[in-house]
Amino acid sequence: MTDIPTLKLWIVILGLGAGSYFLRFVFLGLIGDRQLPEWVLRHLRYTAVAVLPGLVAPAIIFPPATGGNPDPARLGAAAVTLALGYFTRNVIVAIIGGAMTLYALLYLLG
Repeated sequence: MTDIPTLKLWIVILGLGAGSYFLRFVFLGLIGDRQLPEWVLRHLRYTAVAVLPGLVAPAIIFPPATGGNPDPARLGAAAVTLALGYFTRNVIVAIIGGAMTLYALLYLLG
């Protein structure tokens, strides 16, 4: 593995920090005191619903614990979590049910 020159590393860190600050400033600093249109508010309600699957899906389909190979225990736990969340509309029940399913399937298939 090659080392990154210190100057280049700091340029990247400062650039990412400035970009992150700018993205937040646009919403909070420039338009934070104004009323947003209804269509914008309607779309913002789905941000968490859109981001969460993007964070979780790679850990289910390509889990690091199995070297990137799909695992029946994790796929089963994801299916149970999805079903519980859909039918009960309760996040806590879905998380606990999925965790219990994951541990049970890892024990049984393990």
